[in-house]
Amino acid sequence: MKKFGLLVAGFIAAMVLISNLGPLVGLGVSLLVLYFVVKQFLKTDSTAAKIGWGIAGFIILMATASNVPAILGIAAAYVLYLVYKNWDKKEDVIREDNDPFVNFEKQWAQLNNK
Repeated sequence: MKKFGLLVAGFIAAMVLISNLGPLVGLGVSLLVLYFVVKQFLKTDSTAAKIGWGIAGFIILMATASNVPAILGIAAAYVLYLVYKNWDKKEDVIREDNDPFVNFEKQWAQLNNK
């Protein structure tokens, strides 16, 4: 039953991830471009260049903000990772025997130790 739940969760997470591939790619590209714009902004000494890089950075930041649904894709990728990690995990089953002879053996061993 646990495997069925993991299979359903993995299927849903895979569908969410596939549907958010476009925003994920857009987010990655826009973050990369934003990183280079910020580096150029910090490097330059000219006021006009700083204004230009600032405007470019603001435009790229807005492009990055438009790809916020990609966060769902990142969460779906994490859920897929958890499903993969827990797929072959063994469950620890603790069984207690209510057999009276086993209990007698335990009590007899306790009496002999005292």
